[in-house]
Amino acid sequence: MAPPPPATLPLGERLKALAQTLQFAWFVGHVTLLLSVFRYTLSCIFFNYYSSSAQIAYRLTFISAAVTYGIVVYKGHFARGAQGTPVQIFTKLLSDENVQYLGMALVWLYSRQLILALLPFSVYSVFHVATYSRMYLIPTLQPAATGSAGPASPSSPSKPAAKQSPLAETIGRFIKQYYDASMGVVATLEIALLFRLVLSAITFSKGSWVLLVVYLSFFRARYAQSSFVQQAVRQLTARADASISHQSTPPQARQAWETIKGVVRQGYELTDITRYIGGSTAAKKPQ
Repeated sequence: MAPPPPATLPLGERLKALAQTLQFAWFVGHVTLLLSVFRYTLSCIFFNYYSSSAQIAYRLTFISAAVTYGIVVYKGHFARGAQGTPVQIFTKLLSDENVQYLGMALVWLYSRQLILALLPFSVYSVFHVATYSRMYLIPTLQPAATGSAGPASPSSPSKPAAKQSPLAETIGRFIKQYYDASMGVVATLEIALLFRLVLSAITFSKGSWVLLVVYLSFFRARYAQSSFVQQAVRQLTARADASISHQSTPPQARQAWETIKGVVRQGYELTDITRYIGGSTAAKKPQ
């Protein structure tokens, strides 16, 4: 990504240069997403889930998500031309978490309203907005004054590192302190969403089985690529094992639980796409 506009430019020119970048559109998309979630949350608080304003806010959330992830996918895969064979390109796209979240954003956009679906996107957007503000927006509005540079950076000993503003430093500490915990929350939310869709499928809600299959594909990819999801699943499985292993649990329930775990494990192995097309591609973090 390009650095912030030069501090020597007037404020208006700096803001203009910043606003002309694709990264700024990405930032605006995340801000719009957070504002839309806030507006929809207010509607939920007052039990106006299906008012026109609530529906607009809900759909706008996923439009914003699709735009932001679409920008990242475009820059990462197509801006300089896709390279490789069609199979390699296809595999690379499937293994990119940004492509997966783009796909789910479009799925949720055209699905029934489900507040749980908003939350993972919201958590990501909080950190993306914070990161962009720290790295680009604040340095553009308040560039480091001449002579206020900090100690020399390790990569360029002869060149002093620019000193961040107190607000940028505070945001940086917030990101460092809460990022891992927040990704754990995202993983838990995605598991909760899976159970919510399973419940809808069991009750045969309209379109629930199709939505469940799509989300299972997404969650399977998330589990394969995210250590946070893997840890959340392990913790949940351990709790279930501890509860079911209790002496008061009927043997039939224990056997059913072991069968379920075996089916899930076998399904995970059978849906490993790399077994059929060969190779593996490192996933990119959602942006």
